Amino acid sequence: MPAGGHTTVIQRVLERRAEKPPTGEEGTTATVAVMVRVLPPPKALLVFSDSVLRQLMERRITSDVLDFESIADEHEALRRFGVEFRPVVLTDSQELIRKLRARPPGARAPFVLYVAELDDPIEREAGLIAGADECIGRRVTDRELDARISAARRIAELESVLRITMAENRKLSATDELTRLASRRFFGKQFPREVERAARYGRALSLILCDIDYFKKINETVGHPGGDEILRQFGVRLQHLLRRGVDWVARIGGEEFAIVLPETTYEPALEVARKLRRAVSQTAFKAGSQNIRVTASFGLCGLDRVAAGERRLAERMLKLADAALYRSKHAGRNRVTATTVPNARSADPTDHSASDPQDGAVLP
Repeated sequence: MPAGGHTTVIQRVLERRAEKPPTGEEGTTATVAVMVRVLPPPKALLVFSDSVLRQLMERRITSDVLDFESIADEHEALRRFGVEFRPVVLTDSQELIRKLRARPPGARAPFVLYVAELDDPIEREAGLIAGADECIGRRVTDRELDARISAARRIAELESVLRITMAENRKLSATDELTRLASRRFFGKQFPREVERAARYGRALSLILCDIDYFKKINETVGHPGGDEILRQFGVRLQHLLRRGVDWVARIGGEEFAIVLPETTYEPALEVARKLRRAVSQTAFKAGSQNIRVTASFGLCGLDRVAAGERRLAERMLKLADAALYRSKHAGRNRVTATTVPNARSADPTDHSASDPQDGAVLP
């Protein structure tokens, strides 16, 4: 494979990800989108022997575009790279690029952006031959520089997701086979990462748990194949009202589902839960030739801001949402009960509850 060619497949995958996926692939696409979002920002290494160029790049690359460490000495850069892998490297040194590409087979390879002294075909060709994935001139505009770095970051993030997926493939089933939603195992791994991400940036996060009412009776009425069809339709209805590529749904039990709403505060999350309840109850489900009226109960735990340092917050949110769901069931089903984390630095210390009145028929 030519130098730098290892990213070609990843680039193609990234380009395809930007296209509208086929209907059957939406579950997988949503799963990948979640994993990309919850990963920590990729760390970069800036290695420039030219001090003027190094200072220029340090000024031009902002922290929101790339999290980087700047080093002047190539030997020190290689040493640090060996201690901690950096998925993105910016450099003006073709020799450093060659050394990075000469690492043992199987070693992780970074995305290398070569900054050429002269922006001409000969300089770009030399950088690519050395093993760079992309080349730019030192007088590149700020907009182009940001765009090139953002592309490198996206490719690095996707490579990390692919690597994690392959490494955990034997022990982690990311997709529920019946509904094609995220699985319980996926939820168990990714929801704590959503909490960590929200804490890292001080953002909102809400979790909704829902459970189909009287599902055992539904199975007795339409049979297990009919019940399976209702479960599949139920997942589709939930997803229809959510933001594609941001919100996500997991099947965490037989007829129990979790809906994760990143960057969504308590009040908007409560409105989402109410819309979901109405979407389930107002239109009958199909089970073979039968029309079945189905309702569901919802429990919400919403935080307007997740602060860093909250211990076991993912577990607490899950327990609170589950308790709210239990209250909905106990109060008569087909309703929404909402709360937040009491006595947490990350939220209003007062519990909030909201009960949505019934307006859907429960299967007799």
